[in-house]
Amino acid sequence: MDLTDRIIRRIYLVPALAFFAASSAFAGENVPDFKAGWDELWRELMIDITLIGIVFAAITLYLLIRYRRRRSEEAGKGPVLSPLAAFGWVLIPVFVFMADDFFLAAKNFELWNSYRKVPANSYVVEVEGYMWSWDFKHPDGTIVTNELRVAAGRPVHVKLRSRDVVHSFFIPDYRVKWDAVPGKENYLWFLPKEPGEHVMTCTEFCGALHSGMYAKIIAMPPAEFDKWLAANKAKGGTQ
Repeated sequence: MDLTDRIIRRIYLVPALAFFAASSAFAGENVPDFKAGWDELWRELMIDITLIGIVFAAITLYLLIRYRRRRSEEAGKGPVLSPLAAFGWVLIPVFVFMADDFFLAAKNFELWNSYRKVPANSYVVEVEGYMWSWDFKHPDGTIVTNELRVAAGRPVHVKLRSRDVVHSFFIPDYRVKWDAVPGKENYLWFLPKEPGEHVMTCTEFCGALHSGMYAKIIAMPPAEFDKWLAANKAKGGTQ
C-alpha cells in the first residue's frame, strides 16, 4: 500500500465511524432526534476539512522544503513530471475533495428526506406570521401570540402561513427553520425532548421591526401542559 492509499484510507476512516455512531444513535427510537443528526453532520464536516487541510498543508510544506534553492544564486529545482504523473497530481486531490463532498451530501440528503416525514403522533400547531408577531393556534382552538407551549417528549408538527410578507420560522435550539409564505402552507416539525424554554425568531427581513419579531417556545411536562390547555380554554382560548 503506497502513501497515497494510506492517506485516503485515514481521511475516510473518521467520517465512516462517525456515520455509524450517528446511525446507531437513531436506532431503537420511535422518533429520531434530528438535532443530534445535524450536529453530527456538522462535526463530520469539520473533521474532514481539518484532516484534508492538514494532509495537503503537510504535502505542500514538504515540497517547498525538499525542492527549495540551497544558495541565493540558484533556483529551486523540482523533478520533471511525466504527463501521467502530472495528471495524477491533479486528479488525486480533486478526487479526495469530491469524494468527501459526495459523502457529506449523501448523509445530508438521508437526514433531510427522513426529517421531512412528520411522525404520526405529532401535536399539530397552526402558526401564522405577520408584521411583526406570531400567532400559534392549538388543535382545540386556543390562540396565543408570541408564545408556543408544547408537551415535552411529543413531536410538534408546525403548519406555517403568512398573513402579509415572507417570514422565516427559526428555532436555533432544535435546528429547524422554514419560510412562511403568503398564500401557501409550509411545514416543519421538531422534538422537544425535555422541559425548557427556547427562543424562536424570524430570520427573513420583513420590515422595520423585523429584529423584534421573536417568540418563546416553552416545553412543559405533559400533565402541566394539559392543565394549561384546559385553563386557557376556560378563559376563552385567546391570549
